Amino acid sequence: MAVNTIDANMIAKMFLAGAKNLENKKEWINELNVFPVPDGDTGTNMTLTIMSAAKEVSALENVNMQSLAKAVSSGSLRGARGNSGVILSQLLRGLTKGIRDFEEVNVSVLADAFDKAVETAYKAVMKPKEGTILTVARGGAQKARELADDGVEDLEEFFRQVIDHARYVLSQTPEMLPVLKQAGVVDSGGQGLVEVLSGAFDAFLGKEIDLTLPEVTHAAPASRISAQTEETIKFGYCTEFIIMLSKTFNIKHEMDFKDYLESIGDSIVVVADDDVVKVHVHTNDPGLAIQKALKYGALSNMKIDNMRLEHQEKLFKEASKEPVSSESVSTEEKPRKEAGFIAVSIGEGMNEIFKGLGVDYLIEGGQTMNPSTADMLDAIEKVNADTIYIFPNNKNIILAANQAAAMTSDKKIVVIPTKTVPQGITAVINYVPGLSAEENEATMCEEIGTVRTGQVTYAVRDTMIDDKEIRQGDYMGIGDTGILSVGAQIHDVSMDMVRAMMEDELELISIYYGTDVDETDAEALKNAVAEQYPNCDVELQYGGQPIYYYIVSAE
Repeated sequence: MAVNTIDANMIAKMFLAGAKNLENKKEWINELNVFPVPDGDTGTNMTLTIMSAAKEVSALENVNMQSLAKAVSSGSLRGARGNSGVILSQLLRGLTKGIRDFEEVNVSVLADAFDKAVETAYKAVMKPKEGTILTVARGGAQKARELADDGVEDLEEFFRQVIDHARYVLSQTPEMLPVLKQAGVVDSGGQGLVEVLSGAFDAFLGKEIDLTLPEVTHAAPASRISAQTEETIKFGYCTEFIIMLSKTFNIKHEMDFKDYLESIGDSIVVVADDDVVKVHVHTNDPGLAIQKALKYGALSNMKIDNMRLEHQEKLFKEASKEPVSSESVSTEEKPRKEAGFIAVSIGEGMNEIFKGLGVDYLIEGGQTMNPSTADMLDAIEKVNADTIYIFPNNKNIILAANQAAAMTSDKKIVVIPTKTVPQGITAVINYVPGLSAEENEATMCEEIGTVRTGQVTYAVRDTMIDDKEIRQGDYMGIGDTGILSVGAQIHDVSMDMVRAMMEDELELISIYYGTDVDETDAEALKNAVAEQYPNCDVELQYGGQPIYYYIVSAE
């Protein structure tokens, strides 16, 4: 029997099934990334985005079209990460606008909603590129419109044909983007969208799907241990602290964090809430636990006791009680000022550089960890200034920053579209007190255009890009527009990358070496660059960034 209409409960079920299917396929989707760099990119970003919305949908007590639309739109907008996540959130936002005023929807309503989804997503991207998730979404919407105009009423036939056409458009993306064709992959964002649609269709067909989302479980409090001799205590430091979350901390994050703590200690308690996580661990190196925790947010209420000296652990108080509220761990509000600065950064050295330049708030993140729109909104809330300048410092974070700016009404937000950390440093340096926000924005944008950036990392798989054959484990020098050098030796690849970046008018070369580079090797690279370019000032600084051995800027 044909089904011509569906209600909010069915749409909620379909949405959750689509989210679960995307989560199940995220690692495969990550593998479709053109650049074989070691990061969790499209699949991870899209999954974190849609799971933020799925969490809100699952929490609904009274599911109707209005409440469902609000949960999907709000959850995805706040949870959006990376370009693919932001575009997905905008597709969902437009879709919910098209269905929210109906108790039931049919083919005609859905066709209108798909049109609205595509329109909203295209508006969110300054320079839409074909051969991407946008193209796949538009192809599906065009097929939906065609079916509606042809008088199709059966939703099963409608969904099947729309998804089949979206798959066809996806298969054609390599013909639209040469870089996809050369790498032998389809667009990863488009693939992610198809997986969402496929999962939703399975739910519509009544297939057995586990729609439960993982929930954070509260661990039992640590029990008091009896007095022991110093020799029998395996892990000597009782370490406790609170993480004030600056990013989503879902069940996977909790399990990954617990697994890490178990690798360095025992007696582990991790009690998570929406805003904070209370942590307790016995370890011989508290610094390792602290360093890992800093990836999730700022730390508070830190306490480290030497149990070998005390012979007894103090009870981790209130571990099983209600989590600490965000208000009780917030710092005293600073006086409001004219301008404030937020930068995305990763690495101890990079962070210190931004702090030294007067940046008010640092968001931990970058190529391997794209902050969400909610992370941006949280930072905006914490900076007490009339005008706030945001430096995303990664091309995959700019859309999330713009989305946060659009969602802020009580402060003027200026997003400077910095695509690399060196561009961010240059932008901050060129801020001039006394100039208007518009004048500073124009100056910063002009100056970052003079910065050339190269980054050295390693390849996680074999591929072919820009006519360069890349093998797994090779080192790659990546410039502003593509791969500049490839090889088996970091030093040689770095030098070839610098040569490809340089032009006669450039005067300053800055080298930031990462956490996996020995200072002696970094000094050798600096000396080699200085010898080859004697007319340039060459600076060497510790960046402490992961994944990228060197980040080099020339201006």
